[in-house]
Amino acid sequence: MIVCVCHRVSDRDIARHVRAGMDFSEIQLELGVATQCGQCESCARDVVAQCSATAPVAAIQLAPRITESPAWNSSSPWAAA
Repeated sequence: MIVCVCHRVSDRDIARHVRAGMDFSEIQLELGVATQCGQCESCARDVVAQCSATAPVAAIQLAPRITESPAWNSSSPWAAA
């Protein structure tokens, strides 16, 4: 997912930099995330917090409003039939 629209930075881009050992300020300098309009800063910081060097990218948690929506549950292969 695109986190920073202004600089077209995705959550995967951020996670890759976290795994390389960068912190938020270094990622901000390198990718430009949260340096223009600032609307993405909280989301970008959340991604950095969830993607430590020891946690895989798959550990990113979806917001409850996403996982509780009918669309999510109906398209999930694990949804009860």
